[in-house]
Amino acid sequence: MHALLKDQIDKLGLSSFYDVQNTRITGANGTEFSFEGLRHNVTKIKSYEGVDICWVEEARTVSKSSWDILQPTIRKPGSEIWVSFNPELAEDETYKRFITHTPTNAEVATINWYDNPWFPPELQQEALDLKARDPIGYETVWEGHCKQVLDGAIYANEILAANAAGRFGKVPFDPSKPVHTFWDLGRADKTAIWFAQVVGFEFRLIAYYENRGHALQHYIDVLRTVAEERGYVYGEHWLPHDARNELLASKRTIEQQMWDAGHRVRIVPKLTVAAGIDAARLLFARCWFDEDLCADGLQALRNYRYEVDEATQQFSKNPLHDWASHGADAFRYFAVGIAEPQGPPKAQDGPNDRYARQRRRAAQPSGSAWTA
Repeated sequence: MHALLKDQIDKLGLSSFYDVQNTRITGANGTEFSFEGLRHNVTKIKSYEGVDICWVEEARTVSKSSWDILQPTIRKPGSEIWVSFNPELAEDETYKRFITHTPTNAEVATINWYDNPWFPPELQQEALDLKARDPIGYETVWEGHCKQVLDGAIYANEILAANAAGRFGKVPFDPSKPVHTFWDLGRADKTAIWFAQVVGFEFRLIAYYENRGHALQHYIDVLRTVAEERGYVYGEHWLPHDARNELLASKRTIEQQMWDAGHRVRIVPKLTVAAGIDAARLLFARCWFDEDLCADGLQALRNYRYEVDEATQQFSKNPLHDWASHGADAFRYFAVGIAEPQGPPKAQDGPNDRYARQRRRAAQPSGSAWTA
């Protein structure tokens, strides 16, 4: 959009009126265009005031948590939110929020290729060729109809089966059962956490949380806040094997910091990604998902797909690493971890834990949790 507006300013001979900068365009009359990436900067956007028009482009994959923050931010009298996107899944948060459940006073416009008076004949022939070759693909690409699942979706069959069985909906929290969490760790990338209960033969996915750019203490604070608000009593927190890596910025590993914060920690067995995906597929039929509290996690699972091989243009055996992979990885750790034999958890005593051993020795007379 920045490049498009810059080009139009030049074509209209308005270069002397507008000052085009890297992240904003300002006009001589005080108008301003600001550009922000919503996925990475949603908390920064909360500080915006006096916005007349907020245009969210390529909005298909905007998460529920991002919309929940953005919409109340655009609150100036007479202000508008413009949302433009190509639909893919009816379960995408943007589609549900603005198409399935259209807000009051909203206007929805469907614009297709045949609405474009300058549509070139070459692209028109491409559309007709796809219609003859792949009618279902044509309906999505050229007519804007939603797919049931994405091409190359890793959990396509499992998601279709869960949807047909009604396992996406309101899932009750059982206060008599502990809540276990399953993590995918990241700092520059996202950290993703699934909250789950085991009730009988059911696995209940009752909540999901993700964020980026925060140290571990932020997520420990989230655990405490969620527990206070919802009455959770935690059982075990399952971390990936890299939680045992020593950190340059800390003398303690993430596993050690979690134990120090009073949480019982387990490390997920280290399996190949393919083996973890197989475990998740086997477990999916016993999973029930809270559609509201797990909305962002479900969006990740629905959009988790295989890479396309550049040479053959066919789907490879490797999952695509993108925004959806973090929530999907945390779910994979859930599937692997929940199947592990449940012996008593204990703090790690590995060769890289010299600081932990020192603390345990010093704390033994006082009965520290590290001596358990």
